[in-house]
Amino acid sequence: MGKSLEEVNESVSTQNKKTGLRKLLAFFGPAYLISVGYMDPGNWATDIAGGSQFGYALLWVLLMSNLMALLLQSLSARLGIVTQRDLAQASRETYSPFINYILYFLAEIAIAACDLAEVLGMAIGINLLFDIPLIDAVLITVLDTFLLLFLINKGIRKMEAFIIALVVVIGMSFVFEMFFAQPVMGDVMRGLIPSMPNSAALYIAIGIIGATVMPHNLYLHSSLVQTRKFDRTPAGIKQALKYNFIDSTIALNLAFFVNAAILILAAATFHKNGMFDIAEIQDAHKIMEPILGTKWAPILFAVALIAAGQSSTITGTLAGQIVMEGYLNLRIQPWVRRIITRLIAIIPAVIVITIFGESVTGKLLILSQVILSLQLGFAIIPLIHFVSDKSKMKGFQISKTTQIVSWVVALIIVSLNIKLVYNEIEGWLATSENPVVLWLTVIPLSFAFLILLLYIVFKPVITREKIDIHNHSPHNLKLQFTNKGGYDKKNIAVTVDFTSSDEGAINSAFELGGADANYTLIHVVETVGAMVYGKNIEDHETLIDAKLLKEYEKMLSEKGFKVKTELGFGTPVKVIPEIINKGNFDVLVMGTHGHTGFKDLLFGTTVDKLRHKISIPLFIVKN
Repeated sequence: MGKSLEEVNESVSTQNKKTGLRKLLAFFGPAYLISVGYMDPGNWATDIAGGSQFGYALLWVLLMSNLMALLLQSLSARLGIVTQRDLAQASRETYSPFINYILYFLAEIAIAACDLAEVLGMAIGINLLFDIPLIDAVLITVLDTFLLLFLINKGIRKMEAFIIALVVVIGMSFVFEMFFAQPVMGDVMRGLIPSMPNSAALYIAIGIIGATVMPHNLYLHSSLVQTRKFDRTPAGIKQALKYNFIDSTIALNLAFFVNAAILILAAATFHKNGMFDIAEIQDAHKIMEPILGTKWAPILFAVALIAAGQSSTITGTLAGQIVMEGYLNLRIQPWVRRIITRLIAIIPAVIVITIFGESVTGKLLILSQVILSLQLGFAIIPLIHFVSDKSKMKGFQISKTTQIVSWVVALIIVSLNIKLVYNEIEGWLATSENPVVLWLTVIPLSFAFLILLLYIVFKPVITREKIDIHNHSPHNLKLQFTNKGGYDKKNIAVTVDFTSSDEGAINSAFELGGADANYTLIHVVETVGAMVYGKNIEDHETLIDAKLLKEYEKMLSEKGFKVKTELGFGTPVKVIPEIINKGNFDVLVMGTHGHTGFKDLLFGTTVDKLRHKISIPLFIVKN
């Protein structure tokens, strides 16, 4: 298995920092990318609805959600720092392929729901600020996919700087909004006392939890912390855990400030003036100027909304890449992956807005956050199991106290979700003209997911077995090689990827060079981490690939061939020419998978790009 976000893995060095502050700043960044997910447009919808309907009464839900988020994000960061795997990779190594496919499907639903909120939020902001029709604004949001590609090519630090700049814009906008609204601080403090006015408040509260504690952020954080290169000693790991916790605390408290500001703004303007049904962002924007008495209030509101949508969509598409690579070990062209993620969000948004009009966007935003909340259990429970496992965490497992608190948080979230699903199904059955359809579809599906949830909760407890690392990748060393040949050139390079295509490539190389030639087997680790950190990456896939490469070398040396190996890191079309051009090779032999057309778009066309970058003959073996 390759490195998580290989192109940026271990790309930021924290070593050789002389002062504690400089080292701390070197670790700062990942949590700010995470924090934007906690202040995305989905949060705005639930916060506005909660503030306008119930005043300050649900502020305590925001505070509780923020504390939950801080705990869970610290667990996610711990998993990535200690094991050098993201949450999706750890799940893939632990559960059977069938369970992993289901968990992958649920994770993709969560990311699609999250991206839907970001698309709608950013489109609404564009619509409000520039008076562009909402449908057109939704389509414009496709363009920010290419902004992400540009930023990640510039390095993770540039991306982090861009995100932090957007967070500052959001934060400063709400500093001025609070100045305009002038909330009563006594009422604000009373809102921190737990209360639940009615069942409608429960629906909003669950939406707030879903909008705050996001499953895709757990996958993302466990990957982003691997962008830092530090000493892999117990002391170095302990220091990395401490600095990342500080990073998370600061970043998530900033996110709490933004969410609280939105809810307080809604309470101080709409609820105070008897406008209890304001749930649409557009309505909130429209009546801000007459209530607050300044034209800057709606302008700052729209600017902050665009910044929130732009920043959170970047992190959402990164999470999509992590989930796909981690669960499926499937790498496709980054721009294709991001276009797919965006289209999954845009298509339902366009359909719903076209059919029902712009007035339903607020309900759609809140629904997306409730869907996110329903997915949380399937990400949280495996995470708690992983960071509690002594063998997996190598002495850095969480304490018993932290385990208890984590399971209490998981129990609260899952219990609220079960109650929500029960109430919704009960309502559907009472109002449906044909309840048989529900009994045959929705209810069995709900029970199936409940069984899956119980399975991932109790399986490690019942089996009490050490979790083995399963290598689900298509690596296969059971290949047959020949030893005939007669080529007059004696330095032959062969690319290998540990699939069936290696057999044809290596046998063809042997036919060219015979037993007297020198062979160099080249493999490129092309995870996101390897692309960013290069040879400094030390993730699980790198270790597996290095081991398999050495097994090839040993196996072929035992057959009498002179074989050495070369492990590269990054994009094959860039790395392979670098290795070839600096070496003294006579010919390069490559096996291909034989895919053309659409598959070339998905997986890239390495051979076509590479052959123009090397100065020796290229021998292509089609399989």
